[in-house]
Amino acid sequence: MKNSPLGFLAAALVTLNIPVALAASAETSSSCEFRPVMIENFDEETAPNRRIESISSSRIGPARWTAHTPWGGDFGDATFIDPGPGGPFKIKDGILFITASKNQEGRWTSGLIAAADATGAGTGTRYGYFEARMKMPPGPGTWPAFWLAALKPADQRDGNVEVDVLEYYGQFTDSYRSVVHVWFKDPARHRGKDEKIDVPNNSLVEDYHTFGVDVSPQAIVFFLDGKRVWSHPTPPELTYPLYPLVNLALGSGWPIDKTPNPSTLLVDYVHVYGRDAGPPEGCPAGPPPTSR
Repeated sequence: MKNSPLGFLAAALVTLNIPVALAASAETSSSCEFRPVMIENFDEETAPNRRIESISSSRIGPARWTAHTPWGGDFGDATFIDPGPGGPFKIKDGILFITASKNQEGRWTSGLIAAADATGAGTGTRYGYFEARMKMPPGPGTWPAFWLAALKPADQRDGNVEVDVLEYYGQFTDSYRSVVHVWFKDPARHRGKDEKIDVPNNSLVEDYHTFGVDVSPQAIVFFLDGKRVWSHPTPPELTYPLYPLVNLALGSGWPIDKTPNPSTLLVDYVHVYGRDAGPPEGCPAGPPPTSR
């Protein structure tokens, strides 16, 4: 998203809710076995607590999430604001609500969660499977997304791979976009590829769906409700872990004069499973059996 359209240790850290930078511990291993890296169900079992303290304004630990991109960049036509009274976040019955609304001055505000901060602290994996179960907000002008970014200090931004698992534009109710970017300090070197994923009309706002991506040395493979929908060769610049972000932005160049106030994105869970590089021929792509 930009302004444009280790075995047992990992499992223990997840259980104790200690946020750290996690990568595959033996990336040259031939194993295809998944390891849980982040199992975030927004409930008592996986969040530090049911209150919104699981999201901080800018620092990982003890919070699992931060409320801004680690590099400090907002995007879209709504300002991402901190958690707290009147903020954009609510956790209830195992669901995270991210709400975009107009404040007293008539300006739009909304929310973003990132599993990393500017120091490079956070939770992610280089290879593995990332999945979120979400229900889109209805109405034109909404721009929710589930995406992955480089888990390293924010000032190290050259040659960074970004994977947009889902970008949904509210005025197009029969599709969403998946994108692979490689960002460089020199804009002339940037490259990317996107794919339009067709869905039944209004299906993404009427019910929850799972949006997943399998990242391996060979390919980045996208899934909708466990079914493969698109793939792209893995860029050679992917030499670091990736961490998840979820947000409800507005606009992306599309008008927001008819966007419902408020608009809410519902997030049931965000799951991250790590895996080693696997054999030379690659591992079978797809969600692990334990993914719900």
